[in-house]
Amino acid sequence: MSNDQIMMTRRRALALAAGTAALLAPRFAFAQTAYPSKNISFICAFPAGSGADVLVRFFAEKVAAVAGHTVIVENKPGAAGSIATEFTARAPADGHTIFVHSGNSVAGNMWLMKKPPVDAAKDLQTIATVNKQAFMITVRADSPYKTLADLVADQKAKGDNGSYAVNATSGRVLAEEFKQLAGLQTLPVSYGTASDSVNDMLSGQVDFGSHDPVFSLAQVRAGRFRVLALGAAERLQGIPDIPTFKEQGYDIDQLGWWGAMVPAGVPADVVTTINGWFNKVLAEDATREFLMKQGGDPYISTPEESQKLMEDTITEWKRLVEVAQIPAQ
Repeated sequence: MSNDQIMMTRRRALALAAGTAALLAPRFAFAQTAYPSKNISFICAFPAGSGADVLVRFFAEKVAAVAGHTVIVENKPGAAGSIATEFTARAPADGHTIFVHSGNSVAGNMWLMKKPPVDAAKDLQTIATVNKQAFMITVRADSPYKTLADLVADQKAKGDNGSYAVNATSGRVLAEEFKQLAGLQTLPVSYGTASDSVNDMLSGQVDFGSHDPVFSLAQVRAGRFRVLALGAAERLQGIPDIPTFKEQGYDIDQLGWWGAMVPAGVPADVVTTINGWFNKVLAEDATREFLMKQGGDPYISTPEESQKLMEDTITEWKRLVEVAQIPAQ
């Protein structure tokens, strides 16, 4: 065989090898990027045992069963949820980090912080909703305040000697709007978690609380608290006996929602998969019962609807923060 023939044979062999590699490349790439390829983390912005943690762990267990894959909960409390939000935004955009949290709190922090570390509309993708819920005004069960009118009369008499407990962004904004409309000078007392406020609530060190529904209703069931008002414009299906602010003369509409958020850039097929998991879980009777017991109604949506909701909520919370006259921190 001549040198020219040998060179031609080598070229053909190389060309054949390159062609074979090109054909196999997509299959190999697919094998490398199959989702999920490792444990999925659900990020919780509050400590273990909190109302938020109860909800996140419920969905972690349910999604794990639907997905047939391990889901672990990582608690990253602090900075009114901003630590967990930033952690999620900086995580790899592969769908293995999912932030299950209040969309209102994420949106509110955009306006309550002078330099928010994350742009929730750009650095995150909201890909599913979980529930509709609202924060509540709570008092101890043996409190002399039987109605919201009783509380308002007392707080007006106390002026800036009145106080209320708060630990979350949504609770603070609800209480501040209530104060503005009622003409109160009541001062906030901040706590790391809602549970931290229980002793002060029960001892009368603080007059009332602006708490999340999971925590509030757990305290009601334990015989410690009573709820005077709900932040939603209309009563919720799961808690039809709790009156709204509007029914009692205060034009407040702060219906909240929880959703699932991932880092921006997660592939569309992965987004669709995760959204399908949540919607399948939300369709279960056990989930509906759980959410209603916690003071919320199930909320099913598409990824596109979820993202639009976040964008609209960010816009609305700019107004709410201005109404509540809360300076950026």
